[in-house]
Amino acid sequence: MARKTVRIAMNGVTGRMGYRQHLVRSLLAIRDEGGLDLGDGDVLWPEPVLVGRREHALKTLADRHGLEHVSTDLDAVLADPSVDVYFDAQVTLAREDAITRAIAAGKHIYTEKPTATSARGALELARLARDRGVKHGVVQDKLFLPGLLKLKRLIDGGFFGRILSVRGEFGYWVFEGDWQPAQRPSWNYRAQDGGGVVLDMFPHWEYILHELFGRVETVQAHVTTHIPRRWDEKGKAYEATADDAAYGIFGLEGGVVAQINSSWAVRVNRDELVEFQVDGTEGSAVAGLRECRVQHRSATPKPVWNPDQPATESFRDQWQPVPDNGEFANGFRAQWELFLRHVALDEPYHWDLLAGARGVQLAELGLRAAAEGRRLDVPELAL
Repeated sequence: MARKTVRIAMNGVTGRMGYRQHLVRSLLAIRDEGGLDLGDGDVLWPEPVLVGRREHALKTLADRHGLEHVSTDLDAVLADPSVDVYFDAQVTLAREDAITRAIAAGKHIYTEKPTATSARGALELARLARDRGVKHGVVQDKLFLPGLLKLKRLIDGGFFGRILSVRGEFGYWVFEGDWQPAQRPSWNYRAQDGGGVVLDMFPHWEYILHELFGRVETVQAHVTTHIPRRWDEKGKAYEATADDAAYGIFGLEGGVVAQINSSWAVRVNRDELVEFQVDGTEGSAVAGLRECRVQHRSATPKPVWNPDQPATESFRDQWQPVPDNGEFANGFRAQWELFLRHVALDEPYHWDLLAGARGVQLAELGLRAAAEGRRLDVPELAL
């Protein structure tokens, strides 16, 4: 058995997502199981190189997990020929420049989204990677969630008949930070720092809609800042200049209509933090992060509208759960494994920087549609 080592520069692992999902639950979990099985007796061994600005924080993480390599000098890491992959989980504003430098250094690229703060910048990254001949991938983790995998199973099996519409609800109340600490970093609420729910969430909605239902062809949106004053990590008040809620309508190829609400100023009254209801001529489904419930045409009850009487039936109980029919891996790890196989074996991989650019494009057009108060076409991107 041959063990092949792939050295991965991981920039931004001191943040919550970079640390928990990408380092611990993905790469370290692969190492804990002896590496990634490539077949024919070969195993791929990921070797993280932790990169960031705070040396003490990096060394603390390295010591905690028995890792050897940390650096605060990104250029030195990129100049190291033994480093194969550059991964970016930094704040959005820092990402485009770092990825540009990594591409120039000939590193394969794997990155969180959004890949840039503008569609032009995101598309340029895809062009640079193509011209440099490096492999590249963008995290599109929600496609690997159990609830959406079950939903895709229904779509592939023809359960819905002709799909008519998709309705999504995402969000929760993010504490203002005055009398309870906020659950999200304060930069998320400052436009000048790359914050905003549209730039954060519309790239997610783009790849979910694109992969499951069809390309997004039009967008219209109402975007607002419901909570204009928040308190940062040090308890200092600041003006929230970024949008914290967006109400979008997306026209998809084939005539499907999608409506998705995204908000950090909403209290949860649903089973999961994100849910999508899909209605079709033959049946409907509601999918969340993990669960999925269905109601077929043949089992659809006959609701009766009577505002003068209390409801006599539980509408939620009229839906049937979709079984797991197998084990679901952590979505971030599942996509990491696919990308590493792409790097090591040249296996197909289509969640690339061009796909990431589509997400940034949709966010940019969503903000413009809201500002102009009209529906905009979403041109198809190409390199």
